[in-house]
Formats: sequence, structure tokens, C-alpha cells
Amino acid sequence: MVGLIDEKVVLKNGKLEKGQGDVTKTMAYNILKDHNTSGNMDKLKIKFDAMASHDITYVGIIQTARASGLKKFPIPYVLTNCHNSLCAVGGTINEDDHVFGLSAAEKYGGIYVPAHQAVIHQYMREEMSACGKMILGSDSHTRYGALGTMAVGEGGPELVKQLLCQTYDIDMPNIVAVYLKGNVKPYVGPQDVALAIIGAVFKNGFVKNSVMEFIGEGIHNLPIEFRNGIDVMTTETTCLSSIWETDNEVKEYFENHNRPEAFKELKAENGAMYDRAVIVDLDKIEPMIAMPFHPSNVYTIEEVVNNPYEILKKVEEEAKESGIEIHLTDKIVDGKIKVEQGIIAGCAGGTYDNLCAAADILKDASIGNGEFTMSVYPASQPVFIELSRKGVIADLMQTGAVVKTAFCGPCFGAGDVPANNGLSIRHSTRNFPNREGSKPSDGQIASVALMDARSIAATAKNGGFLTSAKAVMEKAEKYEFNYDDTVYKNRVYKGFNKGKEDAPLKYGPNIADWPEMSALTDDLLLKVACVIEDPVTTTDELIPSGETSSYRSNPLKLASFALSRKAPDYVLKARQIQKAEKARIAGENIFDAVEGLKEVFDKVNEIKAVKPENVGIGSLVYAIKPGDGSAREQAASCQKVLGGWANIAKEYATKRYRSNLINWGMLPLIMNEDVCFEKDDYIFLPDIKKAIENKEENIKGYVIGKNKVLDLTLSNLTDDERAIILSGCLINFNKR
Repeated sequence: MVGLIDEKVVLKNGKLEKGQGDVTKTMAYNILKDHNTSGNMDKLKIKFDAMASHDITYVGIIQTARASGLKKFPIPYVLTNCHNSLCAVGGTINEDDHVFGLSAAEKYGGIYVPAHQAVIHQYMREEMSACGKMILGSDSHTRYGALGTMAVGEGGPELVKQLLCQTYDIDMPNIVAVYLKGNVKPYVGPQDVALAIIGAVFKNGFVKNSVMEFIGEGIHNLPIEFRNGIDVMTTETTCLSSIWETDNEVKEYFENHNRPEAFKELKAENGAMYDRAVIVDLDKIEPMIAMPFHPSNVYTIEEVVNNPYEILKKVEEEAKESGIEIHLTDKIVDGKIKVEQGIIAGCAGGTYDNLCAAADILKDASIGNGEFTMSVYPASQPVFIELSRKGVIADLMQTGAVVKTAFCGPCFGAGDVPANNGLSIRHSTRNFPNREGSKPSDGQIASVALMDARSIAATAKNGGFLTSAKAVMEKAEKYEFNYDDTVYKNRVYKGFNKGKEDAPLKYGPNIADWPEMSALTDDLLLKVACVIEDPVTTTDELIPSGETSSYRSNPLKLASFALSRKAPDYVLKARQIQKAEKARIAGENIFDAVEGLKEVFDKVNEIKAVKPENVGIGSLVYAIKPGDGSAREQAASCQKVLGGWANIAKEYATKRYRSNLINWGMLPLIMNEDVCFEKDDYIFLPDIKKAIENKEENIKGYVIGKNKVLDLTLSNLTDDERAIILSGCLINFNKR
């Protein structure tokens, strides 16, 4: 299905072959060049054309930018309300954030999309994408490559930089060709193709922090919504961004969406060179399933149906190795796998074509009156309206499926949360163990598998027994979609370049400013507050997604949830050592603040004579590979609010998590050897300020009382990133 070429390849006469060529002939290179302000294509300083945030990120972003002198939004900035839509959760808290967002759009000149109108990425596809443009979003699934737009998902501080007319600074990324050939079978959907690609490239890091450039004749056999469905899932490969060749399908999309000027042909030139290649034979893709607990844990549905016990037992054992107890083999009933729930939702699942295909499969059928339930969420009101006009909504509802408004909740645990020990199949973006509302540390766990809408509908039709669309679908229809944006004209506030500087921001009682953060000191003494030895640590494990959503606008309240699902004692340990730092800043005796700290400093003085007032005291987190998944900055900012100064890792799962650490003034340290310290140990970093000022990459760390020296590295920092760390955080840097 998917093959990999791990060496340079060149595009010649529409085909890829190994060899040298010219990277400047790729689409990605030219789009980056058009947006680069540095004059050096090795060291990029990117300015974006537009940005987007949703309602669990935009409050913090605007608060950070406001603290740094924000006067107006310099580029179109879309504020959507698709994550905290359930305003009954937390009393008035969520709706207070929405009121703040609208007031910010009015004050600074933004675009405000009210709750239930659209999920963030569907709105950006429909209204903001354009060929050759670049969009930055504070959501990891910011991907509009199939529409010719290179989009990047990052943590909030990177959006703050754009609001302050600063730049997105990265080294020129690798560009990986994704060559599509052939045509999909009628029963195969976009999620099937996406999961096949993710399964081939995630674990080996084949496209990590690269741009995936989709080329090949197979593209032109795919409808545009099919392409969008593949594209949005490229985030799960850990790539930086994506871009696709554009053709008449894209042209018709923009014409249908009343924006014909947004189209231009994008095509890699003959001789274009790529660092690597992914070859996708669409003819060979079968209906796929990503078993718990990662989108890369893929099988064909046929494999699972034919070997249920063997595969489910293997998944149970893999989960147990990560400390998670799940029960999947008990889902086998008479040799078949019984599923409790099916969901088709969000930026990946809730597209027009997906829901039409599901409705066709379920036509005149019933999902049954037993335990199995099914919900569908059209991705925007224009999609919902067209489905209603065509009768698709009625067809779905008659089966017993529940139709809901545009909402991202099923993707992060705030909507249709499965029952304990339940098995849910979802056309959504992720299936991490902490993702769908489960709390493994409390013994509450449900299992989520990712599938395409077509196979979910086939399963629903078969009474909730796992079924491939191959069993029920003989041909694929081409669905005609007529875009009507009347609802947006009626409800969306479009205020770009219409800011009212004197307009007030409207604050609810839960919206709080960031606490003061001190600059980096000469030396650091860090207590190890958490050691995680899982192969990969997701941002959902660093800061839970679902139940914390209502507190995303309150840094101190949100921080109390940090690592709560992975290390329940982390917050207590971080706060205990933070008492010493608070005492240091206040000019008080630090040894009175934390018991045993005097003895620790006695040992520190054997390494270097220090003055306690010049030593920053705080906590650190160790994880082998942290930061997979969401772009949310709070995975780092919560550590900072609790006094965190650093992470130590073997590698960082994503560029965006590493950037979040830096923007919050934390050291993204790398240690190649296995962990040789424990929770509650102290690590001393002498002369750390001088090392950063002098651009030193090799850092020595000393494990106090254990005679162990750590060889740490701190590499590939830009001058601005060093200045941010020295200042203590991006807010301090901009104030300075």
C-alpha cells in the first residue's frame, strides 16, 4: 500500500526516480520563499497571510499579545468557537470566553465565528484558504494543503509573534514527496488512505518536521473533500505542513465557494528534488482501522475481523506495558467484535461527502435499539444546510443516528464520551488513551479506534458488529455540493481592518492574566518533579484536554491539572519547590521555605560556590519523547506557571512542543543516555545563563548527592529564542 524511499529523489516527466535535482522547483520551497523575510532560505523568518484560533486558545493568545503591547490584528485572524461550545460545562465560564472573543474581534479587528457555526478547519477551508498562501493556527490540525495552502499548527506564542509583527523562525525543512498513484476502490474513504500513510511513517519519524508535498497522477482521481480528509490527518505523521498539486477540482471548489480568485495552479516542476519519498498505491488501500491508542497502530479491518482475539489481545498487552488496563477481548461475541459507539465528526469526519456516503450505506436501515449509538456532526452550518436540503439529514436521523451541530468535542473528550470499558469507532483525528474523556489514572478507560465514515456506517448497519465498508459498498458516488454562505453573512463578525481601539475587552471572572515570570538566573537548581519513561508522551498526558477546557483562560486554575493523568503528584511536587523560588524573588530566606534545601545547597557549593539569590530554583520534567499531538501551548505554560524551568528528553516529538517550551522561557534539553536520576532528585546547571549568552550547545548537569554528571545539549536555538529564554518568557522578551 505504502512504500518509502529513504534517499534523494527527483521528479522527471511526472515520475520519481532516485537522484539529484533542484529543490527550488518544489511547490513547498517556492511558497516558503514567498513568505520568507530573512533573505536566507536556510534560516527562514516567515510571515503568514492569516491565522486561526479556537476558544480554548484565543483568550491566552490575546492576553499574551495584549501584555506585550498589541494594538490591532495586523493580518486576518479568525476566532472560532468549536471546542468550548458546551456552555453548560463550568457554569458561565465558556460563554464568558466567547464574549471576550467577540469583544477582542471588535477591538483589534478580527473575524469571529460564533459557536455551532463551524469547526475551525472547515471554516478556514471554506472562507480563508487560497493557493500559494500560508496560514498559522493554534491547533495542531491546521492543514489546508489540498487547497494549495501551506498551513502550520503551532502553540499560541507563535501566533502572538505574528500579532506583534514578528516572524516564525525555522531552518529550511526537509521536503518529502508523497506520490499518489492509481485510484481508490469504491469502498475506501479518505481516513483509510490517511491511516495507511500514518502507519508507514509515524514510528520511524520518516516525515517528522518536514513538509509533505503531494504529487502524482493519483491526486486527480480523488474528489476535493477526499483530499481534504487525507490532508488534515498528516498532522498525525508529525510533519510540519503539507502542500498538494492543484487542478480543476480545486478550481471548481473555489468557484463553488464564491472565491474564484483564490485559485491558481500549483505544480512541482520537472527536476524537482525531494529529501525522501512516500509512494502510495491507492489501488491497494483497504478499509483501515487504527486500534487504541494511537493513529499509527493500524491494521486492515479485514485483518481484525478475521483474527479478533489475536489482535485485540495484542492491543491489550501493549496497553498494559504503558500501565493501562483495558478489556477488548470481551468485545468478541460469537467470533465477531461488538462495538458500543460510532462517531463521525470534526474536521476529518464531518465533511459533506463523508456524511452522504454514510447516509447511502444506512439508507432504510436501523442502528438498532440496543447499546450501540451513533452520532454525526456536520463540520459547518453550510454543510449542515446542504445536507438538510438534500434530505441526507432526515435519512440519517431515521436510522436512529443523532445529528449534532459543528463541534470538535468528540476529538478531545468533551462530547460523546464513551462509557467505561466501552469501544468507540470514530472518524475523527486521534485516539490517545487520555483523549476521549478517559482517566486511566482513576481506573476509568474507554478504547477508541479510528475508522472511515463508510466503515463506521457499515458497522452501524450490521448491528454494531465491526464491519468493513467493503461488505456493503459496490460503487462510490460523486456528491454535488452547492455552497451557501448566507448563514455566515448573517452570523459571522468580519471586522478585519475595522478595529475600534477604544472598545472595551469584556472579561468574565475566570479570565485571568499570566502571573509574573522571572528572568533566567546565573545558575539553576531544578528538582525532578516527574520522570516518564513511556516511548512517547502526548500533550494530553502533559495537560488533559476534555475536563480542563473551561479553565484554559485561567493559567493558575489550569495548571492544577498538569500531568494529572500521568503523574498525579506532579503539581504538589512542583508547587513545593516553587515556594523556594517565590521566597528568593521576595528576598526571603529560601531555606525556611523548603525543608532540606540547605543541605542541597551545601552540596551545590562543592561544585560551584554560589549565592542563593543568584540561583533560580524550580522543577523539571523528564520524558523520553514528549509533545506528540496537540499544539496547545498549555502543555508547556502550565509547567512554567508551576515554576518549571526545563524539560529533559531524548528527543521532542514535535517542533511545536519544543517551541512552546522556549516561548515560555523553559530549556528544551536533550540527553542521549538513559535516565540516571529519579523523581525528587536535584539537578544543578551551573553558569547556564552564560552558556546561553555564549551560544554554547553542550551543557553540564550535576545530579546532587549522586556523583553523576549529565551531558546535555541545547542546540539549534535562534538568537531570538535565546533572548526569550534569557528574558524568562516571550511576554518578558517583548516588554524588554
